[in-house]
Amino acid sequence: MSDLPALPVTFRPGRTRVILLTAGVLIFVVISGIALLLENLGPGSRLSFIVTGALCLWVLAQLARVKVVADESGVTVVNIASRRRLAWAEILRVNLRPGDPWVFLDLSDGTSLPALGIQPGIAKQQAIADARALRALAEARSGSPALPHEPRS
Repeated sequence: MSDLPALPVTFRPGRTRVILLTAGVLIFVVISGIALLLENLGPGSRLSFIVTGALCLWVLAQLARVKVVADESGVTVVNIASRRRLAWAEILRVNLRPGDPWVFLDLSDGTSLPALGIQPGIAKQQAIADARALRALAEARSGSPALPHEPRS
């Protein structure tokens, strides 16, 4: 297939990532700025403001780190609090149905793994294209026939 993306390829929600990281930095700067500008705060209170801002930035950075990386030997799914490596043969189906918040991978062990790196939230058409590309890669690499449930807009 000539429409397969070159490997390795990384799928991630680019716009969402930019928004989350920008918001995290702004929150940190504003909260830290407030801590430094308020004259009646002691050192401990200032530090707690700064730590709170840093914690907000860290949480938003964790939300922004989601991705799906496909390479010659398989797929790595990085979600908010987990990372899982899959061989191509383990992926039976790539699903992105209307209304799904992100792609789900149906696996050979009978489970389904959410892949938050492909999500239609802000960039729906990009998510559909990414889901189709990952599906085509999975079908080409695993040798399984095309299955129904093509991602739709």
